[in-house]
Amino acid sequence: MAGIGWGKGPRVWRGAALLLFFTSPALAQQESGASKFGKVLLGGAAGLAIHETGHLVANWAFEEEVVVRRVSYKGIPFFALSHAPDLSPRREYVVSSAGFWAQYLFSEQILTHHPRLRDEQSPFRKGMLTFHVSTLLIYSGAALAKTGPIERDTRGMASSRRIDERWIGAMVLAPAILDVYRYFNPDARWAAWASRGAKMGSVVLVLK
Repeated sequence: MAGIGWGKGPRVWRGAALLLFFTSPALAQQESGASKFGKVLLGGAAGLAIHETGHLVANWAFEEEVVVRRVSYKGIPFFALSHAPDLSPRREYVVSSAGFWAQYLFSEQILTHHPRLRDEQSPFRKGMLTFHVSTLLIYSGAALAKTGPIERDTRGMASSRRIDERWIGAMVLAPAILDVYRYFNPDARWAAWASRGAKMGSVVLVLK
């Protein structure tokens, strides 16, 4: 069963990676001032909201009730939003994947309409892209190592499709790497199409 909520992955890893990316001179474009940094953080918060909304919409589409429950990782307690454990495998996969799919939509919107984002004064969009990349890196790391709370999205995706979670980790990692490459190399059309193909691959897996 895949949970829904910020608590689905190792919280310490998430915090460290987000801090690293939010303060990265490359992604934040060395923008100065508390207001600009605040917009980067706000963009990251918007990315989180979109990710979680993707999960909620998928649950509501299947008329599933979402409840808050207590979970923990390495003794650290927190809460997660969770759905019923009796979903069909295909619906389980959709619900577990929906947060990533929501991210893919907003990252494509940003990188397609603002291919030279690196040169723009757009801290909010950079914050959203930061969240997108860092979250995929963390999830892929947890999946490849098969670690973290059992409610993590990648585990739900893997178990519902009956495949090794490490394959899901690789599938999640690919868009992160390719979108970072696109950020620094906006003229690389192959990277754009490769990233879109990798993202669509997770959707096609619904048919497995």
